[in-house]
Amino acid sequence: MQRMRGSFGIAQGEVMPFSDFENDGPMWTGAGAREVRRRVTFDTPFTAPPLVHLGVTMWDVSNSASLRLDLSAEAIDAAGFELRVGTWADSRIARLRVAWIAFGPCRDEEMWEVD
Repeated sequence: MQRMRGSFGIAQGEVMPFSDFENDGPMWTGAGAREVRRRVTFDTPFTAPPLVHLGVTMWDVSNSASLRLDLSAEAIDAAGFELRVGTWADSRIARLRVAWIAFGPCRDEEMWEVD
């Protein structure tokens, strides 16, 4: 459990890490292990790395192959995180949209900082 003291912030957004059917990219035309990584930056940084939760909001796939998806938030820091999307074998993913929400400590504009 991550315990918070002071101010607590919540940030959220959506990202489309790839749209490979448009340009015959590897997630759509490839085979075997494949992955896409995309940096997501928070509009306002937290004061420490937050907890990040991900959810798939749109998944456009081929109906001729098995559906395989591995989704994770990695390298989380106060300013953002790296979204990692992976698939393998014969899966064909045309495009994907991911929603994220981050919970964590933030600066309180009402609090004075004394050096």
